Parts: sequence; C-alpha cells; structure tokens
Amino acid sequence: MELDDFDRLILQSMQEDNQRTSQEVAERVNLSPVSCLRRMKRLRDAGVVAADVSVVDPAAVGRGIMMVVLVSLESERADKLGKFKRAMTEAPEVMQCMSVTGEVDFVLTLTMRDMLEYESFAQKHFWGDPNVKRFSTLVVMNRVKHGLAVPMDI
Repeated sequence: MELDDFDRLILQSMQEDNQRTSQEVAERVNLSPVSCLRRMKRLRDAGVVAADVSVVDPAAVGRGIMMVVLVSLESERADKLGKFKRAMTEAPEVMQCMSVTGEVDFVLTLTMRDMLEYESFAQKHFWGDPNVKRFSTLVVMNRVKHGLAVPMDI
C-alpha cells in the first residue's frame, strides 16, 4: 500500500493516542474529518494498523518483574521450531517473542509476579523442553524507554 504524507501524519497521531476521534486527528493533520475517517479505515483494513490496543503497565497489575530471555535451541528443524513458537505464543507471560539471527535463536520479553513464577515458567518451558540447549535471563532493572510506535518519515 502506498502511503502519502497525510497517511503518515495520521499514523503518527494514532500511535500517540488511538482513542483520538477522526475530528481530533483531522485537526492535527489538516484534513476534513470525513477524509481523515476514510483514510483511518483504509489503513486499518489494509493491515497497516495491525491492532488498536491499550498498553497496560505490568507493575500496575501485579506483574512488576520484567525479564529478557535469550534462548538457544538444539535443533532448528521446522517441527521443533514450530513447537517452541507455539508454546511461547500460548504463554501469557510472554509479552514478545522474536526469532533472531546470531548467537541465540530467540529473544523473549517476559513479565512475572515474582521469581517463583519465573522458576515455574523456566521449569516448564526451558528445562522441561529437550530442544532448549541453553537460556540466559536478564532481569530488567528499569525500563528507560518502552514503546511500540514506529517512526514516520514525513
């Protein structure tokens, strides 16, 4: 899908606050509300806007521990990769799961209530999976920057 500067401005505004009305977005990008609404719908229908969600602070709901886990697998056979990907997709504690190149196969972002919960998670998903060769856990001390916004080149 070809994006023009108006589309990019609309996307920037939607990323800042997806609850803005088309009227509010229109005022920010200098378009009519009808034109803006039509463009917003087109961006959603085309999948450029992948989701409209609320970003919840994990600590506010009792999940104050965040971790980044680096995982290396024994085998990268499609069936074994698929099994690990499914397990990570289905685990609610996994906020992000990225298959990466380099020294490790996956980088995970997890949120936990406490270390006992993490130990249980690791027992099930890492120690309990014979295809996990090794994993390394980094406990997040402070989220300096956390966001999902994609920069818009305008």
